[in-house]
Formats: sequence, C-alpha cells, structure tokens
Amino acid sequence: MQTCNLLNLGTMDYKQAWDMQLALFQEKIELKAAGGNPNHDLIFVEHPHVYTFGKSAERKNLLADSETLTRIGAGVYDIERGGDITYHGPGQLVAYPIFDLEQLGIGVKAFVEGIETAIIRTLAEWNIVAETIPGRIGVWIDKDKPNERKIAAIGIKCSRFVSMHGLALNVSTNLEMFGHIVPCGISDKMVCSMEGELGRQIDMLVVKNTLGKHFASIFGIQFNNEPQ
Repeated sequence: MQTCNLLNLGTMDYKQAWDMQLALFQEKIELKAAGGNPNHDLIFVEHPHVYTFGKSAERKNLLADSETLTRIGAGVYDIERGGDITYHGPGQLVAYPIFDLEQLGIGVKAFVEGIETAIIRTLAEWNIVAETIPGRIGVWIDKDKPNERKIAAIGIKCSRFVSMHGLALNVSTNLEMFGHIVPCGISDKMVCSMEGELGRQIDMLVVKNTLGKHFASIFGIQFNNEPQ
C-alpha cells in the first residue's frame, strides 16, 4: 500500500499554504521526471477570509468592492485550479491532496469522483445525505429540490498526473461570506454547512479524521501520521 504524508496546518494564510502546495507539487513533478516515485501528501488547513478565482472564473462574480473587502478582511487571489470563484474561511475544512495519480492508477475524472465520494461518505457519518449533480463538480444536499444547496466545493489542477488544490467542506463556516460572491458562478443555488444542517457544533478534528479515513480507503493509501 502506498504511503501519504498527512499535514495538518491548522489555520494558515492562503498565500503561505499555496506556496507550500506549489513547492510539494513541483518537487513531485521533478522527481517523476528523474524517474522517481514520489510519496503523496494530503494537507488539511483552514484559511482566514479569502476569495479565489479559478482559471475559468468571471470577474463579475466577485460582488464586493475593494472597500468591502478591506472591511471584512478578505484577500483575493487568482490561482491555477479549474472552476470559478469560491470562498475559504474559518470553520471550513480545506483539503489539498497532492497526489501522483499515475502511481494510484487513476485518471483525473476518477480522482475528482473519488474526492466527491470521500466527502459524501464523511457527511453520511453525521447522517447528512449528500449527492453529486451531473455537470456540476462538488457535493450537494436536497438534489433536484427547490432548496438544493452546496455543502462542498472542488477545484483541482493536474500536471503530469500530479494534483494540487482540492476541496472545501463547510463545517461551521460563516455562510454570510458567500454573499459577497456568486459561488462557483452559480447564482440560483444556496450554500450550507454541516453545523447549519444539524443545528449543533461539530468537532473539526473529528471531521478531519473521518475525511482522512475515507481518502485512505478510496485511494488505497496509508497515512504516516494522524491529524492533530
């Protein structure tokens, strides 16, 4: 079984965590080019308020002006992942799998589907029924109902079958922060969180351990350590 380093960064500035991702990502690509087989890394982190534009994002989907962004203390970054604009902030579990898909024997589509499955199985342990929607990457609740809402977003980049970026699962996220954007470019759907669905507090460490467990099972990896 292949091994994976599990890195729990706690709360970290987006740019700092992004730089760490890029370093690990580039290291793996260089090692593969030299004929090596890099280990996998999975990063768990929460970010201070930040909005990120994916490669296909439309600028108009950021609704806040510079004065508002300063007032709420939110940064803005253009990044390499696919997708439109999204929000990261406290109470949201962000996971960055920096995996060598070639070693795992899967393609990008299967990788994204595996991430979605890991989120769905994690939510099921809190009796939250979640699903995917064809043509929309991410994880949703009450699919095909008037109050259909998104609980987790996914956006990745792959080069030479090495991945970076990943998923954002709303655990206890302040959902009002999504009001400053058109989340993922979808204007007619709501967002939600685990705590909002259940009406009670959720232990973030338990969510990390649960998500990590399902990542390991789905992708056939073994962690060198556990979240702390």
